[in-house]
Amino acid sequence: MKIGIPIWGDRISPVLDTASRLLIVEVVDKKEESRFETYLEEQDVSHRCVRIRGLGIDTLICGAISRPFSKILEASGINVVPGISGHPEDVLNAYLKGDLYHSRFLMPGFKKKKSLP
Repeated sequence: MKIGIPIWGDRISPVLDTASRLLIVEVVDKKEESRFETYLEEQDVSHRCVRIRGLGIDTLICGAISRPFSKILEASGINVVPGISGHPEDVLNAYLKGDLYHSRFLMPGFKKKKSLP
């Protein structure tokens, strides 16, 4: 599985639609196998979606995201986990442990999603 996390400074980018960096982490059996960062230069959400899908990302953990962008990503088979904030390492570790919806990771106004894949 490949997990994508948009980065801004040393935190998750507050808005995926305008994020310029993306951390991609490949996970096997809930353990990190590899990682790399790439730049997202595409401004149009449909082109941005094609780029993200081309990276082979299965799950995208992000902060805020526009509804059209979220729908396009989900329609292309990407699981979108919105409303998350914090340091990328802490968020990744919490996701792998199944504890991502701890209140310290939720952006104001976001509620716990029913389940994670």
